[in-house]
Amino acid sequence: MIEAVVFDVGETLVRDDRYWHDWADWLNIPRHTLSALVGAVVAQGRDNADAIRLLRPGTDIADEYRAREAAGQGEHLDETDLYPDVRPALAALREAGVRVLIAGNQTPRAGDLLRGLNLPADAIATSGEWGVAKPRTEFFEKVIGLAGTVPEHVLYVGDHPANDVAPAHAAGLRTAHVRRGPYGFLWASSPEAELADWRINGLDELPGIVTG
Repeated sequence: MIEAVVFDVGETLVRDDRYWHDWADWLNIPRHTLSALVGAVVAQGRDNADAIRLLRPGTDIADEYRAREAAGQGEHLDETDLYPDVRPALAALREAGVRVLIAGNQTPRAGDLLRGLNLPADAIATSGEWGVAKPRTEFFEKVIGLAGTVPEHVLYVGDHPANDVAPAHAAGLRTAHVRRGPYGFLWASSPEAELADWRINGLDELPGIVTG
């Protein structure tokens, strides 16, 4: 029985195109160059921010983020950043009586932006607000607390097998791996992805899973 569905953010609900395009523009490098390097470091199992460090060795990502914010070029999210199945799927889950939550590795600013989109969700939280990030166990303890029920009645949905599926599974949650975004496709056959209770191609499959 699933009482709460919790969603990752990047490449689960939100496309990361704008995120990386904005970084490329800030660094004054071609967008394709940065995108290609993100793909390369992802394939190597590295932090995707290493793409920036390859281009600008020694870069402090947090310092650069603050500089972007101060220059008025910080994070931005709007309706065009959402995958098209997001609103219908979240709305259908709520109509089915399921608690819909969003919790991912994002900044407090991203949390504010997500709340500003008025998504059909009961609560939204980010790692920046919680002070703990995936894949740490403490993050998923926060998720369970947000869901307000036992772990086995919580379904965590994400694209990243190592950050989403494996640690959520270890915390006792049910899991769904969505095959989209670089991590979702590249690591779809990984041992971590195999741990998922369900493997889906889109969020529109979730209402049938939860009610079936």
